[in-house]
Amino acid sequence: MTQLILATHNDHKAQEFRDILPQYSVQTLADFGHDDEIEETATSLEGNSFIKAETIFKRYGHVVISDDSGLEVDALNGIPGVYSARYAGEPRNDQRNTEKLLKELQGVFNRKAQFRTVITLMSAENSFQFEGIIRGTIAKSARGEAGFGYDPVFIPDGVQQTFGELTANEKNKISHRANAIEKLLHFLNEHPTFC
Repeated sequence: MTQLILATHNDHKAQEFRDILPQYSVQTLADFGHDDEIEETATSLEGNSFIKAETIFKRYGHVVISDDSGLEVDALNGIPGVYSARYAGEPRNDQRNTEKLLKELQGVFNRKAQFRTVITLMSAENSFQFEGIIRGTIAKSARGEAGFGYDPVFIPDGVQQTFGELTANEKNKISHRANAIEKLLHFLNEHPTFC
């Protein structure tokens, strides 16, 4: 089975990749004993995704996939965006981030938003990026215990439940990350020698 290094310590994220890429052995940084945080210094999802892939590729010399994701809220001009994980400051905390978002949107009529993911695939020869987007709205309060991050307050278009109320299987059929991973999988199927 072909091995891919996923540049993350996030077990939830790793499981999403494994669910959609069962024909690959997706290893996380924990599997390599890599405990160091990667400095995400870019001002875009594309930039941070690339930084993570490049850092891990230089360290291990093996094909790497990395992603950076953000929640982009229309009424907040795309904020929190690239700063989604640390919206409420350090240390990163999902509940505090969500509470800050809901507070910022109190009394705001336009609650439209999108989740966006950028995946970077990197080898010695080349790198490629794949984007996934899902539109939706921000709920007025958190609902559901599943998922992570802003999942309990994001209602994808065409669905009544938040991501936090959907099963992993239901979420993986429609999520921004699933959308980007499907594009990655299509690329790998079209270029089997890449790995």
